[in-house]
Amino acid sequence: MSKDGAGVDLDTSLGYLLKEASSALRTAMDEVLRPLGMSVTHYSCLELLAQRPGLSNSELARGAFVTRQSMNVLLQTLERDGYVTRPAEAPVGKALPARLTPRGRQSLKQASAAVRSVEVRMLAGMTEAEQAGALRVLRSMTDSLRDRNGDA
Repeated sequence: MSKDGAGVDLDTSLGYLLKEASSALRTAMDEVLRPLGMSVTHYSCLELLAQRPGLSNSELARGAFVTRQSMNVLLQTLERDGYVTRPAEAPVGKALPARLTPRGRQSLKQASAAVRSVEVRMLAGMTEAEQAGALRVLRSMTDSLRDRNGDA
């Protein structure tokens, strides 16, 4: 609560600080990806496919925090530009699993280095122990919020 009890005190709100950090991270990532002709969502899609080949549109959308419709438009563009391939017909059900092409892997290599430089900058003031602690705390917060029953 704020000092007058009327709401959240933004100076001490962990949620507000997390959102501010998220926004600053997104801005910094945009700045390093833009010269590579990529958006954060474009990069996220390629990174997800590198780590989990064959993800469907829906799975990629969830992983990149965008709508299925937005991801479908992006996948069509990435396919057209030669970064990903998808089968003409779904092997099972309706999902068209996407995979990186050699061009997609090369593009991702450059983007990953750029994004890693942002992360290094973000963590520069922290020791390894503090970084490990931050990871644990963030995972715990995420797990707590995703637990619908309120059980920790």
